[in-house]
Amino acid sequence: MSEDRPSRWTFLTHHARVLVEIARNPEIRLRDIAAAIGITERAVQGIVRDLYEAGYLHRDKIGRRNRYSLNLDQAFRYPTEAGVPVKVLIDIFSRHDMSGPGAE
Repeated sequence: MSEDRPSRWTFLTHHARVLVEIARNPEIRLRDIAAAIGITERAVQGIVRDLYEAGYLHRDKIGRRNRYSLNLDQAFRYPTEAGVPVKVLIDIFSRHDMSGPGAE
């Protein structure tokens, strides 16, 4: 990797980022998630389907919109984190949101 161009890897997967965005706003539109994390709306649709099928979230149709609720007790999938609920991840970013710019 060139010193001129920094590496573009990140710690969180797109699945984790989608979950965090839904936790921040349960009525968020898929296009808004896509814009926030920099992936296509189609990719977000697939990720939401994955999270739904794995039991991490539920969808309720309200008119033409969806409202999401998270199953925060659902554990991470990777063996080294198995048994740790996703609530831990959501709590980290909830605390960040409360102490970040614009927080009182």
